[in-house]
Amino acid sequence: MERFILHVDVNNAFLSWTAVDRLNKGEKVDIRTIPAVIGGDEAERRGIVLAKSFIAKQFGIKTGEPLYMARKKCPQIQVFPSNYTIYKRYSNQMIEIFKKYTDQIEQVSIDECSLDLTHFILKGEKIEEKAKSISTEIKEKLGFTVNIGIAHNKLLAKMASDFEKPDKIHTLYENEIPVKMWPLPISDLIMVGRKTIPKLQKIGIKTIGDLANRGEQDIIKRFGKLGKTIWEYANGIDNSPVQVNNDKPKGIGNSVTLPQDVSDIAKLNEVLLALCEQVSFRLRKQNMLANVVNVQIKTSTFDVYTHQKKMEEGTDSTKYIYNEAKELLCSLYNSLSNKKVRLLGLRVDNLTDEAEMQISLFIDKNVDKETQRKVDNVVDKIKEKYGYDAITRAGKMNINKLIKLRD
Repeated sequence: MERFILHVDVNNAFLSWTAVDRLNKGEKVDIRTIPAVIGGDEAERRGIVLAKSFIAKQFGIKTGEPLYMARKKCPQIQVFPSNYTIYKRYSNQMIEIFKKYTDQIEQVSIDECSLDLTHFILKGEKIEEKAKSISTEIKEKLGFTVNIGIAHNKLLAKMASDFEKPDKIHTLYENEIPVKMWPLPISDLIMVGRKTIPKLQKIGIKTIGDLANRGEQDIIKRFGKLGKTIWEYANGIDNSPVQVNNDKPKGIGNSVTLPQDVSDIAKLNEVLLALCEQVSFRLRKQNMLANVVNVQIKTSTFDVYTHQKKMEEGTDSTKYIYNEAKELLCSLYNSLSNKKVRLLGLRVDNLTDEAEMQISLFIDKNVDKETQRKVDNVVDKIKEKYGYDAITRAGKMNINKLIKLRD
């Protein structure tokens, strides 16, 4: 099954996070707009540049060089100390945003994550629009920018995220490799280190394309196990999964920007069912129950409205979540003066452990609850075995229908 992987990389993380923190505390100057670096104690010659502003980069200042050398290149440079506590806070806040879009998150480093959205995109949605939503939400809510790479595996997504910066979204699909990746210098390929570069150059391999088009066995013979890895990487081959951590989400949600404004409540209910099916699927994967459901609408004039409701008891049932969400949507829709909807979102919060459901079923012997749970479990197993879109509930909107309507 074709995967959809995003690699999200914070632009100039340490300096950006320091800048945002200072602005949030009332500072007037955004240090991203002046010659500035994050570094150690400047009084010690061991202090080095950990991060630099774009303007500092224009003076030739490089990450990792001693601060005294940076000062020589730019006497007016301002040096700010690093603060891991601040960085960790913003990193965690960013990950909480990711959890609204997918549960499959691998934190590569404090400022980089790989996200698997394969099962978290509604049929007909564009992955590029999903990436744009993530980028925009981080910028608007947290105040810093990210680069996002989109691909069918982690390697290519990471390579794409390193293309032009800052605040960019790039794709690197298999058919784009010859144009976008092969012309790059061999030093840009992941897993090719400083010691390997001159060895490759010595045998005429200067670009990633040179390596990709060399015989695999020749490279393995010269470089062993590493040779096989870098040859596969040069050809865009990477089957490694996104390694998910075990942190439980505080809430689970999804939203869809509709390909055209929709004013028909019946069609909106179909889209809502698709969202409910996806969100409840994720709930069950996490063994969590939702106690609060929230519906969001954005109109054609970009006005945002939300309604939420606390349910009588925790649930992971698609049917029950949809019933509650449908009432919220109806109430929201009826209150709108502008009924042209461009975005519809669903979120469940106040999550509790699934064990409560088992206790509830044991106590009240609710036949309908047990039936719905069996139905959901069967549907989930089919989706996991044959793909998320292999089976769906009657009445669920295929987003492609809206695209066809638009076309």
